[in-house]
Amino acid sequence: MDKTNIQKKATAINIKQLIEKNQSSMSRSRIVEKLMPICLFAIALISILTTAGIILTLLFETFEFFKAVSIIEFFTGTVLKPLSANPQFGVLPLLTGTLLSSLIAMFVAIPIGLMTAIFLSEYASARTRKVLKPILEILAGIPTIVYGFFAFTFVTPLLRMLIPSLEPTNILSPGIVMGIMIIPIVASLSEDAMSSVPNSMREGALALGATKLETTWKVIIPAALSGIIASFVLGISRAIGETMIVTIASGSSKNFTFDITQSMQTMTAYIVEVTGGDAPAGSTLYYSLYAVAMTLFVFTFIMNLIAQYISRKYREEY
Repeated sequence: MDKTNIQKKATAINIKQLIEKNQSSMSRSRIVEKLMPICLFAIALISILTTAGIILTLLFETFEFFKAVSIIEFFTGTVLKPLSANPQFGVLPLLTGTLLSSLIAMFVAIPIGLMTAIFLSEYASARTRKVLKPILEILAGIPTIVYGFFAFTFVTPLLRMLIPSLEPTNILSPGIVMGIMIIPIVASLSEDAMSSVPNSMREGALALGATKLETTWKVIIPAALSGIIASFVLGISRAIGETMIVTIASGSSKNFTFDITQSMQTMTAYIVEVTGGDAPAGSTLYYSLYAVAMTLFVFTFIMNLIAQYISRKYREEY
């Protein structure tokens, strides 16, 4: 009898210990559950504050620049001579170089990227897609400085054999190479958009007598149009913000021209030139760096807004 009572007491003690242990673990879990939202909010807040800090820095320094230079002169001036005895700060030569290089890049990236996406989504077998897509995305992992030297040492001499009037540094060569660099962005995002179209739409079009090509162009592409256009806009944003390729291959001539065979400078290349030079802090040249950076920021911000608008407006829900 005593032995039975001892066993009952031991069992009661074990159960009590288990209950206390569970209560302790539950209390710790509650603490963790309460702390996690705070930690996640703090992490999210860091990114928001960082963005706000960047914007405020650009705004304050840009405001200092416009105290010395008229905003009308800056955005309408066609001459950029920041180091001359009578400095002029017209941003149009930089805007022209940036837009021309981006347009050339998209003329290369859009057709090649879209055709690649169509092949991977509609024509390639699963095995072929599994091999080709990672190879294609390797292009996105190549450092941009490598692309820059490729444009300067290979593409430009090759183009000069075809276009004798092409200058050693020009906007055509880096534009083409930027297009090659952007192909994975356009191809991958467009392929994802087309792959998300339900197979029932393909099967329905084929059952009605449409060919594979007709199904692709008249059914799949219109259904995936929002994702495809968004990939184009994101590609343009990537081209506008590219730095090393244009810095190496396009030169530093601040020409206001639409001749793509001439040397030109983009906004990002100008920023590299000023930051790498001897611009004293507090000078107008120093503050022009922030004015150009703010202009570049506004351009890329607008492009991202356009991409989001297009994605929402033309998104198809399946």
